[in-house]
Amino acid sequence: MSKHILNIYRLGLKELRTLLRDRIMLILIVYSFSLGIYAAAVAASVDIKNASIAFVDEDRSILSGRIIDAFCKPRFNTPQIISFEAMDAGMDSGYYTFVAVIPNGFEKNILKGQKSEVQLNIDATRMTQAGIGAGYINQIILQEVSAYLKAPSQNMPIHLVSNFKYNPNLTSSWFGSINEVINNIITLSILLAGAALIREREHGTIEHLLVMPLYPSEIMLAKIWSMGFVILLGIAFGLLVVVEIVLKVPLSGSMPLFLLSVFLLLFSTASMGIFMGTVANTMPQIGMLFILIVLPLIMLSGGLTPYESMPLAIQYIMSISPTSHYVDIAKAILFRGAGIDVVWKDLVAIFAIGLLFFVFALFAFRRSLEVQR
Repeated sequence: MSKHILNIYRLGLKELRTLLRDRIMLILIVYSFSLGIYAAAVAASVDIKNASIAFVDEDRSILSGRIIDAFCKPRFNTPQIISFEAMDAGMDSGYYTFVAVIPNGFEKNILKGQKSEVQLNIDATRMTQAGIGAGYINQIILQEVSAYLKAPSQNMPIHLVSNFKYNPNLTSSWFGSINEVINNIITLSILLAGAALIREREHGTIEHLLVMPLYPSEIMLAKIWSMGFVILLGIAFGLLVVVEIVLKVPLSGSMPLFLLSVFLLLFSTASMGIFMGTVANTMPQIGMLFILIVLPLIMLSGGLTPYESMPLAIQYIMSISPTSHYVDIAKAILFRGAGIDVVWKDLVAIFAIGLLFFVFALFAFRRSLEVQR
């Protein structure tokens, strides 16, 4: 038993030394857990920030002036006052995302208790800002009218008070940074394990392994623990330095519990990578397999869109994927501070699925070695 463990350990060290000589792969790993996380959190933000807005103020009243003055940074740029004739040209050129038209007699109708419409024109090609910004604009106008009349904005017998838990300011960088970490774990664990096997073939070292008294399981476990070790180091740096210190995103849950879930996921995804490495013969081939397999895994695991909103057939298929269970665990731990009592079922599911993936990949890997002999 000790001999097998020693073989796995030494083979893993060989993988780490080989990875250190692969500069392109090292640059990819460093970027993924540093600038990649920062860019996904900041540059790809879906928050309304500095949105361009203009007003066609045909009323020129105190109320219309209050409404215009209510739009300010950081959500909106300073509003521009334009004429009705200039509205189409400004939107056609993409200069304005929103143009609101306040009609003549707007304040007079409001004071009389009569309904008055404000036309809001939206450039829907900027899809994210268009959808979210329309809600903000509607809310701001209602609040200003309510404050001007010193009356509630809605004549309802109840008042809804919303409390946003886990992300009270709805800051998209919180979600974007954590989601990028999750995606990087999935992609790099599969890619590194598969690339490690391809490197063995391209450098001719697989023939050296075949003549040594080694078991295929030892070779596989060595690749899994070595590549997993690199991923865990990247995760620790990404979460503790980039996410917590640079982006100032609070992490609620237990870091050891999260790393345990990552370790179990790596057992599954690295096995998938090794299987892809046995099927592919070159790096371009494994790149094609990567696109066909990994991208759907990321898109359908519940990280980008709610799992429950997918078709029922997709939900059944993705329930046998370890990534779906892992996304639930990661969000529960990092966002909601969940403990082992909440996530243990998903941990067991990941381990069981990972064991099946490992056995399947080991069978395919052993067959490929027998063919090469």
